[in-house]
Amino acid sequence: MKEIISKITKEYLYTLLREGKRIDDRGMDEHREINIETGWIGTAEGSARVKLGDTDVIVGIKMDIGEPFPDTPDKGVVITSAELIPLASPHYEAGPPREDATELARVVDRGIREGDVVNMSELCIEEGEKVWLIFIDMHVLDFDGNLFDACGIGAMAALMDTIVPGEEHEVGEDHPLPINHVVVPTTFSKIKDQMILDARLEEERIADGRLTVTTNEEGHLVAMQKGLSGIFDHEEVMECIHKSVDIGESIREYIRGLSEEKI
Repeated sequence: MKEIISKITKEYLYTLLREGKRIDDRGMDEHREINIETGWIGTAEGSARVKLGDTDVIVGIKMDIGEPFPDTPDKGVVITSAELIPLASPHYEAGPPREDATELARVVDRGIREGDVVNMSELCIEEGEKVWLIFIDMHVLDFDGNLFDACGIGAMAALMDTIVPGEEHEVGEDHPLPINHVVVPTTFSKIKDQMILDARLEEERIADGRLTVTTNEEGHLVAMQKGLSGIFDHEEVMECIHKSVDIGESIREYIRGLSEEKI
C-alpha cells in the first residue's frame, strides 16, 4: 500500500512540475521562507537557529583547546556532527548516529573546509602542541525536507556569531572567529526530468536524485555532493552551479547583515 501511494504521489507531483507548478505554489528555483536568528544558545561560543519553511534546526559552536592533526600542526581543527532526534520526525529513532546524519554532517563539513571559511592558521596557539578546536553541533528540531541547506546556512551563521574565549583559557583576549569566506549550500532535487530547489518532505521522498552545490561570495564553486541514484547530466550540473551562485548571494547578504547587527 505504501509503495502504491508513493507512486500516485510521485505522478501527481510530477504532473504539477511539468506544468511549472509546485504543491506550495513556489517557483521551481525558489526557496521557502528563510528565517535566521543568531545567539540562540547562551552557553555556546556561537549559535544560530534556521527555519526553512517548516524545517527547523539549531546549530551550536563550542571552542576548546586540543592537539592539532599531525599533518596540519599549525592549524586549528573543525569537528562537525549532526543529531536527528525522534522529536523532529517519526522516521527518526533514538540510538547511534544514523547514516543520513553522518552524510549531513559530512556535506556541511566539506563546504566549510573546502570553502576555507575559517582562517585555521590563526587558531594555532603553539605549533604541534595546542590549537583551537571548533565543534559544530547541528540539531534538527523539525524536519520537512532539505536539511542540507538549513544546516549549512545555520553552520555558517553560527560561525560568524562565534567569539573565541581567549581569556577563559588564558591564551589572549576574547575575539571573533577569523572568517575568510561566507559559503552557502543550495540543494536541487530531480524528479524524473524535472529539477527543483529546496524540496519539501513530500518532494524529497519521491526524488530520484539530489545535488548540493556550495558557493562563496566570489562566485566560486567550493563543494558539491550528489545523493540518491538519479543521474544529472553535464548541462544540468552546470545549470545548478550557475543558479547556486545567484541564489546563494541573497542568503549571504542575510547572514552578513546579522553579523553587522551584532557589531
